[in-house]
Amino acid sequence: MEGDTFSGGFGNGTQMDNKVLQTFQKNFGQVQNILDQNRLLITEINQNHESKVPDNLTRNVGLIRELNNNIRRVVDLYSDLSHSFTKTMESSSEGDSSSGAVRSDGKHGHKRNRAD
Repeated sequence: MEGDTFSGGFGNGTQMDNKVLQTFQKNFGQVQNILDQNRLLITEINQNHESKVPDNLTRNVGLIRELNNNIRRVVDLYSDLSHSFTKTMESSSEGDSSSGAVRSDGKHGHKRNRAD
């Protein structure tokens, strides 16, 4: 699939650029890595909490901050993905106003033909 282009489902057979797909894959990979790291952080936080050892509980403060920062990064990555996807969809549907695509205002762009 490397080097392939993706088509279909994005207007009149408009092809999605391979660079766009690579960006999506890269961002999803980053999100997955952060989520994996969060799972480890949560496990350590839970163990420290259950131990009730003062040093471990103090360490949790820093771990929870790191977890919160990771969550912010995931939100930012998803926001970037959403923005990129929206831009891709808008550019792929340009010039296709009669296809029934949804416009940016959320309404369908059906074109009505009047009988003369």
